[in-house]
Parts: sequence; structure tokens; C-alpha cells
Amino acid sequence: MLKRISLIVLLTLTALCYLAPVALMIIGSLKPDARVLAEAGSWLAFVPEGATLDNYRDVFARVPFERYLLSSLWINAAIVLLGLLVNSFAGYALARLRWPGRKAVLAVVIALLVIPFEAIAVPLFYQLSALGWRDDHAVQIIPFVANPLAIYLFYSFFLALPRELEEAARIDGAGVLRTFFTVIVPNSKPVFATVAIVTLLFYWGIYLWPLLMTTGDHARPLPLAIAMFHTLPPLQWGDIFAFGAMMVVPVLVLFVVLQRWFVRGVATAGIRE
Repeated sequence: MLKRISLIVLLTLTALCYLAPVALMIIGSLKPDARVLAEAGSWLAFVPEGATLDNYRDVFARVPFERYLLSSLWINAAIVLLGLLVNSFAGYALARLRWPGRKAVLAVVIALLVIPFEAIAVPLFYQLSALGWRDDHAVQIIPFVANPLAIYLFYSFFLALPRELEEAARIDGAGVLRTFFTVIVPNSKPVFATVAIVTLLFYWGIYLWPLLMTTGDHARPLPLAIAMFHTLPPLQWGDIFAFGAMMVVPVLVLFVVLQRWFVRGVATAGIRE
């Protein structure tokens, strides 16, 4: 019993350590600007005394926040939805179909897992710049649709599904695509939720690629916009906290909605061959 209580206390303290910066940001965004940093070194930083929405109004008055938000929503929605389709097809083909070169392709996918995006960002930048493809939403979407981690998660999950499900569909006359959409997808909700959340969490906060590929406001996503906002005079931390809070809340809401499927997907997507 003592060991269990100690574990619960430790996990609670760990969770509070991770939640504290988010709470500090949200509470600070509700305070008058003069009090944001003045109380940062004490527990008063977590007390929303004199709460006001002035900082949020200032953000919309100083920059076109709604444009940045719509850009991020459009870019990430396209990456997630197209990625779910493309990567699930690839994972299904590797896990359930038999074709020449399948193992070689799987080995390449696994090898790509260890290559960070930063390692190929500059060559990709020069390649697309040479083609004259910059400063729009599509250039921030297309390079990230196919994802080796997503393919491998789908591959691992599909391996665990009973083959009897597909065999029954084939007996009924269903082809590969019909079997995939009517049998595999309805039984794979956890891995689809997991991939959606992992993809969104990574690309929602990506900074390097938009920095390289965008120069104007019309295609600028939130991570780059908040960096630019930080440099705008006057420096007002209450406004910056409000900007950050509005950037973080959509992701938190989505995670809370899909967390049950996310946990199931992580628990069931094991390493199998």
C-alpha cells in the first residue's frame, strides 16, 4: 500500500511539473501586463487576481491572429487527413499484402525513422526553391503527408488484426479496397486516433520549415507567427502569453477528446514481424 501511495504521489508531482508552465501561461494571459513578470517568482503567479481579457483583445488588434490560426488549421488538417489515408494504405500493404520487394520497402521505412527532419530540411529547401515553389500552404503540406513513423504504427497494428476478418470479406466478394474500408478501418480506430494525435502534435508546433519556406503573412502558421510577434514592439508578456494560450488550447482540446483512443492505440501497436 505504501509503495502504491508513493507511486501515485510521484506521478502526481511529475504531472504537476509538466502542467505548471501551461497553467502559468494561461493564468498570465489573464493578468494585466505589469503583473505578469512581477509575480513570476512566487506562488502568486498562479493566482489570476484582476483577471482580464485585454491581452487577448490586444493580440487581435496588433496582428491578424485569425489568419495565422486558419493557416495552421488548414495545414495541419490536410497533413493529418491525407497522412491517415496515404500512411494507412502503405501500412496495410506492408502488413497484409504479399508483393515483391515488400521486406526491402519495410526496411527502408524503418531506416527512415532515425533520420530527423532537420537533416533533410536544407536540401529539401534548395530543391523546392529551385522549382519556384515557396510561400504557400501546399509547400507546407505535401512534404509531410508520407511519414515513416505513421506507416510503421499502422503496419504494427494491422499485423495484430485477425486474418479471419479479411477472409470472410473476400468470401463475400469484397476486393482489397472494399475490405480495407469496410473491415480494417472500423476495427482500427485506436491506431487512427494515435497517428492523428502524434502527427498533429509534431506538425502543429513545427518552426524550421515555415521559417525557410514562408515570407508573407498569408501562409504563416502559428509557431512562426508567435516568434514574429515576440519581436514586435512594445514587448508585452501578457499579450505573448495570450497568443501562446490560444495556440495551445486547440491541441489540448483535441487530445482530451481522443485520449481514450490514443491510449488504446499506443498499448496495442507493438513491434511485430
